[in-house]
Amino acid sequence: MQDGGVAMSEVELKLVISPEGAEALAGSEVLSAAPVRRMQHAIYFDTPGRALAAQGISLRIREAEGKRIQTTKQAPHGNAALFERGEWEKLVDGDQPVLDDITPVRAILKEDGGDLVRMFDVDIDRRVWTLHHDGADIEVALDGGEVRIGPRHAPVHECELELKSGPAAALFSLARQIAQTAPVRIGVLSKSDRGHMLLDPAPESHKADPIHLDPESTAADAFRRIAASCLRQFRLNEDLLLATRGAEPLHQARVALRRLRSAFSIFRPMLGDEGRPLANELRWLASELGPARDLDVILHRASGGTLEDSLRRAREDAHDRAAKALGSERAARLMIDLTEWLAVGAWLRDDAHAAARAMSAGEFAAAALARFRRKVRKDGRNIAKIEDDARHEVRKDAKKLRYAVDFFETLFHRHKSRKRFVASLKDLQEQLGTLNDMATAPRLLAELGVADDPHASDLLGHARRKPLLRAAAGAYDDLVEAKRFWS
Repeated sequence: MQDGGVAMSEVELKLVISPEGAEALAGSEVLSAAPVRRMQHAIYFDTPGRALAAQGISLRIREAEGKRIQTTKQAPHGNAALFERGEWEKLVDGDQPVLDDITPVRAILKEDGGDLVRMFDVDIDRRVWTLHHDGADIEVALDGGEVRIGPRHAPVHECELELKSGPAAALFSLARQIAQTAPVRIGVLSKSDRGHMLLDPAPESHKADPIHLDPESTAADAFRRIAASCLRQFRLNEDLLLATRGAEPLHQARVALRRLRSAFSIFRPMLGDEGRPLANELRWLASELGPARDLDVILHRASGGTLEDSLRRAREDAHDRAAKALGSERAARLMIDLTEWLAVGAWLRDDAHAAARAMSAGEFAAAALARFRRKVRKDGRNIAKIEDDARHEVRKDAKKLRYAVDFFETLFHRHKSRKRFVASLKDLQEQLGTLNDMATAPRLLAELGVADDPHASDLLGHARRKPLLRAAAGAYDDLVEAKRFWS
């Protein structure tokens, strides 16, 4: 620890682990020595309007072993490293924060005009091991405890790996070894995040958070921030999906995977084929969730009877398949590999794409948006007359264009032209999405063995096909006529 308000760079990887998994790991050969045990109590502070959280800042005073340590943490902004956070620590005497001009807190309070208040408490039973692994010194902490706000509480069960010295790759090597010992998932929530979530109503799902990009940041930085946002959205919805089997968290989990895969396509001029193995694994995971999503969509049009009963039984089977895939070692390894690749992967040192990585985010974004717009315009001609498979390809390209628009939103400020462009693009997506659902419904019903049910034809929507095709053609024309907002 460094006190006196000295800034540090905290390099860590957080894994979510069950209590049973934690005990299995603690008793394994991975953590063979006896741990140091620490009981910790922390108080987290913010303004009533949560101005610090809005800036990615957490402020706590933690009591452990007779000392009170005030810690200010700042989520990564410029470099978007998934596992690196700015951190300032200092010893304090009491349970009230001591502010200075070294951390961003005082400036935020001045701008917000608010005062700090106690937001929530966190009690943790921490077991700590210090390991030497692959040439690195790594601290492994198993945390069990809870976040509390009055009578409300939320459990905390985590495994944190903090790099003390040595190569960052060793951190991920150890994480993969842990994943072979006990089921784990990448953690995207800090204890501060958990407290703030406890303050809010329980969400049904998590949509993508806005991504704030600096026009002068590099294309590489922009990609890492975008990928981190996608990974966060996926993990938040994965947890909700496993807890509820709800249609919305399933949908948003698939959206997150699709956004991430689209980011690989959008940034391919910078990545080349470097990310292809990861993109292929993301496609596998999305495919494991696909059948459950297809059944959620078609069940919206079912109207009772034996057909709906059959579809609901099939939905339960599909969700079993999704849960099995999400809980697999393959999925855990994918997320660890992805996190490592984004942070320290070979793509960051590839000389062939160095110029593209160094390109400003604004310049790269303009080229990417123009590229996907051209593709949609070219392949979408005669959209009402082309075959279903070809129309589906246009739909996928339109989605990539829409995600690129969302990713790069903060880089461009022509709000009026952007609004029209997005409206026409959204309209085209909706028409093509409905047409694709109609095209896949017969195959799905046949696979389930219910195509001959008297009510099956009610789910196909043939009467809506021609109006939808006309609407898709109109939306395409509007998109072609919409002005580019990025140049």
